[in-house]
Amino acid sequence: MPPGERLIQKVSSTRTFARIAPHFIPALDRAVHRLTRGKVLLSARMLPGVVLTATGAKSGQPRRTPLACMPEDDGGWLLIGSNFGRPGHPAWTGNLLKNPDAEVSWRGRDIPVRARLLTGEERALAWRAALEFWPPYAAYQARVEREIRLFRLERRTP
Repeated sequence: MPPGERLIQKVSSTRTFARIAPHFIPALDRAVHRLTRGKVLLSARMLPGVVLTATGAKSGQPRRTPLACMPEDDGGWLLIGSNFGRPGHPAWTGNLLKNPDAEVSWRGRDIPVRARLLTGEERALAWRAALEFWPPYAAYQARVEREIRLFRLERRTP
């Protein structure tokens, strides 16, 4: 592991990061993503990222959320609803529960997806893979009483 990555993991595991990051990382990512026509996400310098467009559970309006993701070998993605280790589930997880058909912007391409909440053994396997991929998720889970939601995004035909 490169030395800089270890430092980033350590900083991102802190409660201070959890308090501050949600206020500036998504806004900065949305702005840069828009300016580069979907080609750049700043947070993807740490972890791969997508911009999820899901239908709002209450509003019915499109909601764009930059998210770290774990690309999977089959061309899909794993999304981890860590909310930086804060108490509540992130809003985008509720949106996917109500409206699983969504879209991700991945490396400048918009791709239709269907989200599926993982449970049981499938979730356990995905959680182990997520911890290997980004160990700070363990610190996030340790800080909250809720079980962090994991979603598998599978490509669908438009």
